[in-house]
Amino acid sequence: MPPAASPPLVSLHDLSRAALGQRLAEWGYSAFHRDALWEALYRRHVKSLDELEGLVRPELVTRLREHTCLRSPTVHHETFSSDGHTHKLLLRQHDGQTIETVLMRFKGRATVCVSTQAGCAMGCVFCATGQMGLARHLSPGEIVAQVLHVVGLLRQTGETLRNIVLMGMGEPLHNYDATLEAVDILVDPRGLAIGPRFITLSTVGVVPGIRRLADEDRPVQLAVSLHGATDAERAALVPVGKRWPLNELMDACRYYSEKRGRRIFFEWTLIAGQNDTVDQAHTLGQLLKGMEAHVNVIPLNPTVGFGGTPSTPEAVRAFQQVLTSYGLPSTVRQRRGIDIDAGCGQLKAAVERPRRSLPG
Repeated sequence: MPPAASPPLVSLHDLSRAALGQRLAEWGYSAFHRDALWEALYRRHVKSLDELEGLVRPELVTRLREHTCLRSPTVHHETFSSDGHTHKLLLRQHDGQTIETVLMRFKGRATVCVSTQAGCAMGCVFCATGQMGLARHLSPGEIVAQVLHVVGLLRQTGETLRNIVLMGMGEPLHNYDATLEAVDILVDPRGLAIGPRFITLSTVGVVPGIRRLADEDRPVQLAVSLHGATDAERAALVPVGKRWPLNELMDACRYYSEKRGRRIFFEWTLIAGQNDTVDQAHTLGQLLKGMEAHVNVIPLNPTVGFGGTPSTPEAVRAFQQVLTSYGLPSTVRQRRGIDIDAGCGQLKAAVERPRRSLPG
């Protein structure tokens, strides 16, 4: 009989501090050794097991080499906006799959937009990632590693990371367990110690996931992508609306808001002549009236696979004025990286788009 295959190596970045401690305890090591290793991973930002030499006991390093690994992504492609504020990265994973991560610099703060899946199964028609379909879920460590990569870039310039938005490639609530395990690692006070109120999870409206978030009291801000205030209008842009119609989605949002006592951010991508009229703003106002809500108005970031165009500034202002009449605060999201296709999935689509054969 052929020899039994060795169990796969465990990525250290996939483990929470509690899970890491449990594994080390099985090897006879104490919480002291767990915390020393955790500090090396998330305070010293070691990138290989070799870098652990001198930071933890030599025999522990040997055991880690036998059973674990550290998988840092490599930069497959990167672009920089002309104003220097946006840095978009296409990161290659250990299996060759690529994902996008975006670093955005604002005055006095930095934000990273991270992916939770390679591709996406939700199929939003205006989204470059939705147009490419789902390749696979990311592990907790692959989500965390994106943040670590950006933290390393910021350390070179003396900057610090404040905000994390889980709204890159993928639907976070379609990869619920891995996404929230990554959040647990990111907020751990002995590690990166990102404040929970500075982490925003954006969903297209996966109703069971929203209810689960409410029941588990997960430490994130919730953003829900609407884009249409009737079932027909929304389903035309966000196909998942056919599975979870607006009455189910809004019931879940109210359940979340009331149980957690938190405001929900509703995202509305404004597409000229499609969902930016005053009448549609009134319909949205009626839909959200009485809720603890804030509307993020987002002028469309055009993609190759969708023919829509952004709303005019006048249409945006008129839309907001209607929302104000319903007591709904709104913010026009600052557009960043338009010159480098910083929208979700656009860099991957551009870099990996199959080239057409030349005639002849």
